Amino acid sequence: MELTGNLILGNRCTRGGGNGFYADEPSQDCPLAPEFFAADAANVDLACQLAEQAFDAYRALPLSTRADFLTRIGENIVALGDSLIIRAVQETGLPRGRIEGERARTVGQLAMFAAVVRRGGGEFLQAIVEEALPERKPLPRPDLRQCHIPLGPVAVFGASNFPLAFSVAGGDSASALAAGCPIVVKAHPSHPGTSELVGRAIQQAAQQLALPEGVFSLLHGGGHEVGERLVTHPLIPGRGIYRRARGLALLALALRRTVPVPFYAEMSSINPQILLPTALANRSTELAARFVDSLTLSVGQFCTSPGLVLALKGKALTQFCQHLTATLAKAPAATMLSRGIWQAWRDKAAGLAAVDGVSLLAQGQPVQSANQGQASVLYTDGAHFLAEPRLSEEVFGPTSLVVGFDDDAQLQQAIRALEGQLTLTLHLDEADHPLAQTLLPTLERRAGRLLVNGFPTGVDVGYAMVHGGPFPATSDARSASFRRMPAPCRARRLMPFGIGKVKRCKNPTIRDILDIIEGVGAKRPMP
Repeated sequence: MELTGNLILGNRCTRGGGNGFYADEPSQDCPLAPEFFAADAANVDLACQLAEQAFDAYRALPLSTRADFLTRIGENIVALGDSLIIRAVQETGLPRGRIEGERARTVGQLAMFAAVVRRGGGEFLQAIVEEALPERKPLPRPDLRQCHIPLGPVAVFGASNFPLAFSVAGGDSASALAAGCPIVVKAHPSHPGTSELVGRAIQQAAQQLALPEGVFSLLHGGGHEVGERLVTHPLIPGRGIYRRARGLALLALALRRTVPVPFYAEMSSINPQILLPTALANRSTELAARFVDSLTLSVGQFCTSPGLVLALKGKALTQFCQHLTATLAKAPAATMLSRGIWQAWRDKAAGLAAVDGVSLLAQGQPVQSANQGQASVLYTDGAHFLAEPRLSEEVFGPTSLVVGFDDDAQLQQAIRALEGQLTLTLHLDEADHPLAQTLLPTLERRAGRLLVNGFPTGVDVGYAMVHGGPFPATSDARSASFRRMPAPCRARRLMPFGIGKVKRCKNPTIRDILDIIEGVGAKRPMP
């Protein structure tokens, strides 16, 4: 499939009215054809109008049609074959195996959302029916019904570090489409070609199923203007964004809107690793090796990369640092996702290393070509860590900080001072359980996901998985698991005047729940 550099506006493909830009091939440090053109204000407005016009028709379709749409998108992505894999490798510098795995994950996510939608109402629609109490004194209660309905068109922002799984057809897009919300996607400028290919797969799926035009649009933009226009557009009441500092800036724009809107942004996390004393003494070599593997995975460009290690000073921590130094010295430098990300990592890592009381502990092998990241681990003590807020800031890339504490009290003080995180990990043995129990109440309030004796750089796609956390890890931690799917929905309560017999039903549809004709047909999900 030949790339065009065009926007996708409903059923049409057209050149954007804004400035042109190129994707870069980070491993070669050179631009990639074709030229892409940013959406201008008129393009953004048209995409939002098409989404609004499609909304009522799309949400009224049977749930099975939504499920078919998600399934067909996955099939079309697979049908792109090598053209998608090759372009994604070129635009990101990621190895082919990683991209192939991410494609499988993306298709799997779409299939999981489709399966939940296909099962129907009770679970998916969060349907509740309270039977009428006509004899209640002093006042009778009418029949009450509630279920989730789609919020409206949703804006989705592609991620820099996951060109497929958290991008045009990623989790946010699947969630919104499953809930009955049309989407307007802002492609990440680091991989616009990959985004166009996936966008055309979605457009093709919509056309194959004769869905309303406007259920999907794709916008390009090399700067911030397109995203800012989407966040402030009055026809887009829902937003989902994935990745980093711009999330906070766009959240500020969303909060200044006249009408508040839900805004889901993942922004910053250092994913602390807490090495409790017995585990550290018994497994220092193993922990050091596994930590290096986690830190250097995808050149540290996972949002769950372990950016902080907390432990008590002593012989065990000294041994851990020695093993870490020897292991990291063997880690080769590797190409980062883009020149911009490489520059941001280089500057943040240098700034962290320059903080008073911080020293270089270990380094990976030197770089061999442009835009490569050389892994590094720094060290400081508990007093400096507690006194310097900059030491708790994320460095997105292959850099981490080890902190040695004088005693349990100083360690617990540092844990209480942590900001919200995506993940927190306790490494412990049986003798560490009493200390872990004292830490747990604080840890539960600091992270969306707690791990024990693991490392956080694997995020499974499943019903119980949480990929979110307290601010500033995310802007809203209440619905960041697989069940975020119903998040772009609001509750609706109906009180019909005619009250008929309420039936029990394991899987009511939205029509079952909201049917108020003569009060007949109301159903209630099984508890």
